[in-house]
Amino acid sequence: MTKKLRVALAQMDFFVGDIAGNLEKHIQAAEQARDELNADVIVFPELSITGYPPEDLLLRPSFIDASNQAVLTLQNTVKNIHCVIGHPYATQDGLFNTCSVLHNGRLLARYSKQHLPNYGVFDEKRYFTSGQSSGIVMIKDIPVAICICEDLWFDGPAQAAAKQGARIILSPNASPFEIDKQEQRVKTIAQRARANNVAIVYVNCVGGQDDLIFDGGSMVLDKQGLVALQGDFFKEQLFCAEFELMNTDIQVQHTPHTLPSLEEKIYQALVLGVRDYVKKNHFTGALIGLSGGIDSALVLAIAVDALGKENVRTVMMPSRYTAQISLADAELIAKNFGVRYDVISIDKLYADFIENLSSVLPEVPPVADQNIQARCRGVIIMALSNSSGDIVLTTGNRSEMAVGYATLYGDMAGGFAVLKDVPKTMVYRLSKYRNTISDDIPVRILERAPSAELAFDQTDQDTLPPYPELDLILSLYLNQGWGIEEIIAHGYDTETVTKIVNSIRVSEYKRRQAAVGTRINHTAFGRDRRYPISSGFKG
Repeated sequence: MTKKLRVALAQMDFFVGDIAGNLEKHIQAAEQARDELNADVIVFPELSITGYPPEDLLLRPSFIDASNQAVLTLQNTVKNIHCVIGHPYATQDGLFNTCSVLHNGRLLARYSKQHLPNYGVFDEKRYFTSGQSSGIVMIKDIPVAICICEDLWFDGPAQAAAKQGARIILSPNASPFEIDKQEQRVKTIAQRARANNVAIVYVNCVGGQDDLIFDGGSMVLDKQGLVALQGDFFKEQLFCAEFELMNTDIQVQHTPHTLPSLEEKIYQALVLGVRDYVKKNHFTGALIGLSGGIDSALVLAIAVDALGKENVRTVMMPSRYTAQISLADAELIAKNFGVRYDVISIDKLYADFIENLSSVLPEVPPVADQNIQARCRGVIIMALSNSSGDIVLTTGNRSEMAVGYATLYGDMAGGFAVLKDVPKTMVYRLSKYRNTISDDIPVRILERAPSAELAFDQTDQDTLPPYPELDLILSLYLNQGWGIEEIIAHGYDTETVTKIVNSIRVSEYKRRQAAVGTRINHTAFGRDRRYPISSGFKG
């Protein structure tokens, strides 16, 4: 006898804390899956009712009460489709990260996450108690199990589900984007499918939440561990998989798919990060200080793609050190993207600062002199932000942030750091990728030597090693966790490595004050990195 089950994957962008809005999205998606996709069951991501990660909102009783009420409303509202939803669930034993299976006004099953991640960006043991048991729910007379996110990264939960007779595992997830994360997901989930002879439905959320990006990429793997159905990345999607069960066999139709390139994935992550941060925090648009250089050009491209050109404004703030070519390139790129472009000179402001300092600082040191210029620009662009309601997008990249090549309250002034986790060498790769969509970033910007233009004939390499060398050393130290001696033994110059690592260490205080920015690495500056500002360790 053949049995069929149609499962809808609800890859959606749920807003943390907007329980009423999230509930409405659940109802609409469930009804669409039932009426248009003829689905028997719809699976939502992890903690879909509250959004992920709710962080310390989970410590507020009123938040838990609102979540409970939303679950009850959904249970009593949606009929004739099984709904697998994620929500916090409190008992006398603690608070649990839970999935409930609802159908026609009834609670059919409840499963609580067993393995609570507590590394990197995850802090679940602060809030949740581990679940202790698995269970099977019968949907159309087919034994189905649930494993929430991290549970699939361990052998136990899937094994227990299979021993109890599960033929399909439904896995709600809130898995943030990292550069190589999708490959890790497929490898791990494929192992669980093969080892336990089960098909797995992996449903991930999508969207930006502060510095985190959830990339979607929901998928279905057959019992051989092959990806049968692959969802899109970086956008909401509701799609369906049909399973056929015949005695001991289970089949799901395979659909061809292609994966985006590395540059496309990172670029789309940055676009989504800007879009959701601006939208969810109710800014009217974005402001960018253009310099005529590659970083601000890429940030402009991302902002336009995220928000639309009508919601992006640029300002060029030249000084006596600004080259004519920079003015020309800034104006050209603003024209190419069709955004408003203003020019406000900082020369008078800068001169006034120097004059007013002269009584106590007759000779201004070069670093202070350059920082004054950067802070003049920060004052101007923040004034424009205050008057318009637009958020300032900062343009500094990961390479600069790592070694402190940035000015507090100057070029670091702003609300969202788009390139905070993007190395300079990747900035160039992303800019070239963006030009394959439309040729808007002038080639000259891609080819010019980068410069802060805070002194005559200045280039970044006056202070920093060449960016390819710098980024490789940063990758070894930050991403791979190598020490100074290991990096030197790998063939790098002792003085260069020591200087870079020392710059990273002494710049920790700057990064603590930097704007939040989109995370793409597993060692991003932000919640991934928790190093003391005051530290005597130099290795």
